[in-house]
Amino acid sequence: MSKEPTDWVTRAADEAIRHAGEGNLVTVASGASPSGPIHLGNLREFLTPHFVAEELRRRGVPVRHLHSWDDYDRFRKVPAGVDPSWADHIGRPLTAVPDPEGCHDSWAAHFKAPLQAALAELGVEMEEISQTEQYRAGAYRDQILLAVSRRHDIESVLARYRTLNRTQGQVEAESEQEAEALADSVTNDDETTGAGDLARFPFKPYCRDCGRDTTTITAYDDETTELSYVCDATGYEGVTRLDTDNEGKLVWKVDWPMRWAYEGVNFEPGGLDHSTPGSSYTVGKELVKEIFDGRAPSYVSYAFVGFAGRQKMSSSAGGVPIPADALKVLEAPMVRWLYVRRQPKQAFNIDFGPDVVRLYDEWDALGRKAADPDRHDLQTLAFERAAATSTAGRLPTPKVVVPFRLLSSVADVTAGSAELISRVVTESGYAHDGVADLEPRLTKASTWMTEYVPEEDRTTVRTTPSPRLAELTDQESGWLDTLLANLPESFELEPVTSLIYGVPKLNRGLALDDAPTDEVKADQKAFFRLLYNLLVDADRGPRLPTLFLALGPDTIRGLLGR
Repeated sequence: MSKEPTDWVTRAADEAIRHAGEGNLVTVASGASPSGPIHLGNLREFLTPHFVAEELRRRGVPVRHLHSWDDYDRFRKVPAGVDPSWADHIGRPLTAVPDPEGCHDSWAAHFKAPLQAALAELGVEMEEISQTEQYRAGAYRDQILLAVSRRHDIESVLARYRTLNRTQGQVEAESEQEAEALADSVTNDDETTGAGDLARFPFKPYCRDCGRDTTTITAYDDETTELSYVCDATGYEGVTRLDTDNEGKLVWKVDWPMRWAYEGVNFEPGGLDHSTPGSSYTVGKELVKEIFDGRAPSYVSYAFVGFAGRQKMSSSAGGVPIPADALKVLEAPMVRWLYVRRQPKQAFNIDFGPDVVRLYDEWDALGRKAADPDRHDLQTLAFERAAATSTAGRLPTPKVVVPFRLLSSVADVTAGSAELISRVVTESGYAHDGVADLEPRLTKASTWMTEYVPEEDRTTVRTTPSPRLAELTDQESGWLDTLLANLPESFELEPVTSLIYGVPKLNRGLALDDAPTDEVKADQKAFFRLLYNLLVDADRGPRLPTLFLALGPDTIRGLLGR
């Protein structure tokens, strides 16, 4: 019996079990700040623990996928395309900022919703936690009081890494959390030492008057836990009691390790920016042990995902592709496959251009390979992880698998006519009982053609014969005469293909099934270009047999006859 292949998911699951201890519940975690569109790069944060959780379920290990929405983070900046008046909300929690489009309760909810819908389609199930709800419910009160009481110890750790960053150069933040951590570091470095230990306090209050975190702490009483502050934006002077009030949050580099201990996290991924010297994970590993009497989870760092040649995507920028965009043109298992087949540290690009056709061809070939148990390897293991989940079973794929390149070409030429598409698919050798058997691929192929293929690359069939018919050479006239003389009354793929490729053979005295000579090959190339010129006013287009099947004999005769 061949050995079961081992991939990054297998190894991560092994580490998670070792961390939790044999027989114990394993908690895998993810976290994201809904500060803007949650793009295809962010999707790695969700899918990485999902695949690990699925592997653990396959083994019968009790597991939960816990996802934290960092929606109590501050609103940092107004992105392009949003009314500049939203600058008034900078510094407020994301759940307290209005939805820019007015369709959800808050900024946070607006950007959560499309991702939640995409995850459902991808078969990702997780236990979601809102950090706004957690903080405002006082869930972390004991942890906050502990952190504040140990603030000098926390600062010793942070100062050590702060010095390291100065000597090695500051890292660039790729995530909202690291951006917040770096902003805190810069702010703290700029503050004077006159405020004593308040300059680098591990807790940041939100102003009771305006709701922003534009606050400077002026005093703290360890005995009463009263924290005094002044709002830099409004001048409001406030006092909040950490043992009874819930008006702020721990700074990010303290907040993350606190939650590891609070939730008992055994595995969590993070972007590469989280794991550089002095960043959140490296600092958190010390703080969780020294302050919160916990242990850092087993961890994998992941590279960000690019799009159409961009090295990375930022959720604060407009126009970045989100998972819902990918699901418009790729079947859900294929999106999962893009992520599970690579090591998390391996960066890759997603291109919604011609590469989509190649991806479908590769996916279909892998599906055929996976159907053979004797060919089980890392590639087919990735296919199996992508194709199904423990709760949803097999994710939606077509009952009848038709090549994407055929469906997209037919959808283009037939303008999406279900009847014509069904006929052409049948005549191309794919028997089915209606277009429902072709879904969801047919809809994705049509969407790809209309939304991602440039207009100049699409096929526009002529409605009247081309003036080019009046300028034919004798050889070209001979080709068309032979084609029309042998054109059948009804089209089927193999005879039509044979005829199209065979016309130059017949005109050189060969039979349809004879091997082409060099002269015939040159004639075929010129003949095909002529047909495209006459039918679609272009030098190239969809495969000619597919085009003929889509148009039918009457249209072909009408456009090519003289």
